[in-house]
Amino acid sequence: MELNIINTKGKETGKKAKLNDEIFAITPNDHAIYLDVKQIQANGRQGTHKVKERNEHSGSTKKLKRQKGTGGARAGSIKNPVYGNGRAHGPRPRDYGFKLNIKLKRLARKSALSQKALDKKITIIEDFTFEAPKTKQCIELLQNMSFDTRKVLLVLSNMDKNVILSSRNLEGFKVAQASDLNTLDILNCSQLVLSEKSIPVIETVLSAQ
Repeated sequence: MELNIINTKGKETGKKAKLNDEIFAITPNDHAIYLDVKQIQANGRQGTHKVKERNEHSGSTKKLKRQKGTGGARAGSIKNPVYGNGRAHGPRPRDYGFKLNIKLKRLARKSALSQKALDKKITIIEDFTFEAPKTKQCIELLQNMSFDTRKVLLVLSNMDKNVILSSRNLEGFKVAQASDLNTLDILNCSQLVLSEKSIPVIETVLSAQ
């Protein structure tokens, strides 16, 4: 697969980028994508939820009334959750994370990239940098590329400090490093912009055995 390379002005440079079909042109595996996104979101959960249970409340443990003959339900103590003192089987701190086979995670990323390629939502831009961190430069870059969406993911071979600082105030615009690219980021954007040098990095990471 070959795609035209554009510059920061949105004009074609006359060069083409060759994309590896084993990464950008496979049949997307929806189940692999589902599992990888599920893991990313699960690993991102804090899991610090906690409520008090009956044994953590202060109060008497004396039996409130006799067991039988009152016409009402039996009650052991005032700390019974029925009376609002503590919650039965409430949430406790826990780790929601789980592990996935690394080959499955690679398959998920390949599937996500291939789906973007099928949808014609991948743009290749020649390598660039900003002399100073200015948001205006990123706004002009997006305007020059004439995207019909504001959810853009820019993938660089290395994290450029000036580009990151210039883009962090823009809603829907995200910058990622090629070696750290994940399935959720790929799916969550409406337009995937790959810098020229990021392509071999992605292919190296996803071609590893």
